[in-house]
Amino acid sequence: MYIMKFFQRMLPLILLLVAQLAAAQKVVRYDLYVKDTLVNYTGKEKPAIAVNGQIPMPTLEFTEGDTAEIVVHNQLKENTSLHWHGVFVPNKEDGVPFLTQMPIKPGTSYTYRFPIIQNGTHWYHSHSGLQEQNGMFGSFIMKKKAGDRTFRKGIDDLPTVPIILSEWTNLDPENVQRMLSNASDWFAIKKGATQSYAEAIRRGQFTAKLTNEWKRMMAMDVSDIYYDQVQMNGNHFTDLKSINGKALKAGDKVRLRIANGGASSYFWLRYSGGKITVVASDGNDVEPVEVGRLIIAVSETYDIVLTIPEAGKAYELMATTEDRTQSTSYFIGNGAKQPVGEMPRLKYFEGMKMMNDMMKMNGDLDDMGMSMSLNQMDMNAVMYPEISGEADKGMKMGEGTSHHQAEPQGDITTLNYTMLKSPLNTTLPKAAPVKELKFTLTGNMNRYVWSMDNRVLAESDKIPVKKGEILRITLHNNSMMRHPMHLHGFDFRVLNGQGENAPLKNVLDIMPMETDTIEFLANTEGDWFFHCHILYHMMAGMNRVLAVGDYKNPELPDKEIAYKMLQRESNMVHFSTENDFATNGNDGQAMLMNARWNLGTEWRLGYNDMHGYEVETHLGRLLGKNQWYMPFMGFDWRYRKMGIDEQEKNIFGQVDKKDNRAAVSVGMMATLPMLVNLQGEVYHDGIVRFSLMREDIPVSSRLRAGFMVNTDKEYMLDMRYIFTRNLGIRTHYDSDMGFGVGLSLNY
Repeated sequence: MYIMKFFQRMLPLILLLVAQLAAAQKVVRYDLYVKDTLVNYTGKEKPAIAVNGQIPMPTLEFTEGDTAEIVVHNQLKENTSLHWHGVFVPNKEDGVPFLTQMPIKPGTSYTYRFPIIQNGTHWYHSHSGLQEQNGMFGSFIMKKKAGDRTFRKGIDDLPTVPIILSEWTNLDPENVQRMLSNASDWFAIKKGATQSYAEAIRRGQFTAKLTNEWKRMMAMDVSDIYYDQVQMNGNHFTDLKSINGKALKAGDKVRLRIANGGASSYFWLRYSGGKITVVASDGNDVEPVEVGRLIIAVSETYDIVLTIPEAGKAYELMATTEDRTQSTSYFIGNGAKQPVGEMPRLKYFEGMKMMNDMMKMNGDLDDMGMSMSLNQMDMNAVMYPEISGEADKGMKMGEGTSHHQAEPQGDITTLNYTMLKSPLNTTLPKAAPVKELKFTLTGNMNRYVWSMDNRVLAESDKIPVKKGEILRITLHNNSMMRHPMHLHGFDFRVLNGQGENAPLKNVLDIMPMETDTIEFLANTEGDWFFHCHILYHMMAGMNRVLAVGDYKNPELPDKEIAYKMLQRESNMVHFSTENDFATNGNDGQAMLMNARWNLGTEWRLGYNDMHGYEVETHLGRLLGKNQWYMPFMGFDWRYRKMGIDEQEKNIFGQVDKKDNRAAVSVGMMATLPMLVNLQGEVYHDGIVRFSLMREDIPVSSRLRAGFMVNTDKEYMLDMRYIFTRNLGIRTHYDSDMGFGVGLSLNY
């Protein structure tokens, strides 16, 4: 009897425990079918990748305590994968091919399964090649469980809309990466950002342009790529009139969970209805802070709260690319649209002058004694007309730029990282040992090589970390580009002066010349990626791997071979070629290159024996952070009918037999001030040759000049007008082949 009464008294508790256990073990399953598709966003049909028939990928929603079961059905003709950005998962579920798993092969399915042990706004994307740019990105939302002690009344109970920002290019992403690596300036032409000599003279900035090239720098820009369209949730413009069937009205507040799923674009967020209240960043709550605008870095997430101030109006939330060439909007509310206004065009030559002052002749940045961190000092602000004055009216607008009324000038409060404060104590265990790492972010814009401590991933071993250590990482940006550095597997504390309430993030945007410090407890074993989240920077080598503990990954039978495959992916070989079909002959070049090596061939072919032909091939190794030096081995093969035993002397008095010559050489190429290349080489027969050359002098927005002169008394002058990214018209005079004009084709 006693046992029966005890059981009856305990039954409610037992049932409650069983119910809680069942709730905690709730499995939320998604089946994702990855398939090739065709899209037409800008009047041009282009291949893309859709998941379950849509771009972006479906929004995945969970509640803390759930178990996620996500089955990926790869119906592509290539490998794929999915990474859960900012989500705490066992290492084998992290979705990085050749690091945490093998790729998902075509025609197969793969199941990711992991517990949901956090909440917040995150997103997910392919980590295979450049698939993210082709449509493989989507929102990943984890809600707080009922009764969560961190629940914030008036914030966590607001009507919510997930929004993922993205960009679209009609080019194949592989072609984009190749063009960047080949220093194509087609994107600058499309954006109206070439900063040519004609534009410099028109703007009264000729000295600034000369100084810029004297210091061997390219034109100023704040982003790499021109995009054909940018979108929110896959649409260019969206009307948000209701949420869950309830019409929005004056006084209503909405919470937007915004993720930047773009491959390389930062976005300015502005709202025509008043202030933006930031309530979370990278899935972690922050004390609410009101700002006039904020910039969201590539891969960051922000939760913001907006208020509809007046009835009968729809207020614009606009996301504008950092280069201000494209924008996308949500109109929130019912009634007449209230535009926020386009952002005025950047003052590029003001940015160029700033860059000239920062850059030393050796290519390093000079911080001029300033200590910059946490986005507090935006060096690009000198280019913002809304802050510093009138826009560059004399320069062409980007071809995709809207010409709506610009936003008014005035005091603008912009979010920076010092404003973020966690509502919770985020301090780490005092007893844990501390391992300190320091990285300098380095890069070469001309050849598009991005690195850490001047080493790409292919040149770096994994960094060993003991499980249970506190890892404190100091990052210094010694490049002229922003870098959103993302850590897989962990949130880190941003040491921003908030003490015990330092905010937690997994992405840190680091501006040029900034130095920032982050720290986290390395308490989950595995190989974790740490990389710049600009997709094309990551693929160009700005990555490291933190190896926490000695994790035996069941998905990787041979981790060493797999790691070599990962290293190879970030050091791919790129190809380029150019050929001119002219009235006096045919000349061109072809090149294969990766981060350090360059194999190039040049040819000149006349239409008769008097002009003959010449082929020069060089294999070189680029040296230094800026890669201004390249020792090489070469082979020169030429023929020209000049008469029996006719010979020519170079300026050193050496006899050069030009009838029929095949020679091997060694030499060095160096980039001099004004971006002129000096090439010196010695051939096996003792002949010495020096050359000075430059191919890409920007005379005007689309007009390029070039020259070559050498000690063999050969010279060439040329002028090229760019029609499209692959087609131009060129006229030139060559000392061997004479005057010619024709079409110039490049790839």
